[in-house]
Amino acid sequence: MTDPQISNTSDSPVRVLLVEDDVRLAREVAHYLERHGLSVRILHRGEQAVAAAQQADIVLLDWMLPGVDGLTVCRAIRTVTALPILMLTAREGDASEVRALEEGADDYLAKPVRPKVLLARIHALLRRASRPTDAAGGGTLQVGALRIDHRRREVTQDAAQVRLTDAEYVLLRELATHAGTVLSRDALSLVLSGHPHDGLDRRIDQYISRLRRKLGDSARAPQRLKTVRGEGYLLIGEENP
Repeated sequence: MTDPQISNTSDSPVRVLLVEDDVRLAREVAHYLERHGLSVRILHRGEQAVAAAQQADIVLLDWMLPGVDGLTVCRAIRTVTALPILMLTAREGDASEVRALEEGADDYLAKPVRPKVLLARIHALLRRASRPTDAAGGGTLQVGALRIDHRRREVTQDAAQVRLTDAEYVLLRELATHAGTVLSRDALSLVLSGHPHDGLDRRIDQYISRLRRKLGDSARAPQRLKTVRGEGYLLIGEENP
């Protein structure tokens, strides 16, 4: 089976921003991705990444950059755009993955990078970001003070905009669409990545934690976005359940 070609909705090549200080690795990754139809811009330092990200469709971001590190760059990009960010790092362990996700990354891939796996992750992130709006007809969804504009992919609460990453938006939209219903980790994982939850991946838990923080919900005793032990997560459909 050949690897899939990836293009954006305008049929022009997907624009990948690769921020990687290892020159050889950057060239190898860029060459592989370009062979599969993507357009790649390489930066070896993080100082110009925020501006460059605004001209990209997805960012591949190394953690250990000279000067400004990848986590700082990730936080800065998140202040201006919700486009997918995939962190690349030689660090191993759950703590590193959790920290990357907490700083706004949508996914995390440990080095050494396997090109086919990287391409598959890029494909999954872009597919999720370009997923058409749901049965709401491209309009809006209101859950209490929470308002989701499907057409603009914007979220407001009490008329104030809530800035979300792509992964957070997709997760909240799914929970809001089924407000009042418990959604399992399997169901949420399928929406986010196309795969059932493997029992070890902590990304959904981190996304939920970040959503609670951004929605002003209590981390210790959440009232809007609740954990149902052994079952999954529930977005309360009313302001005062």
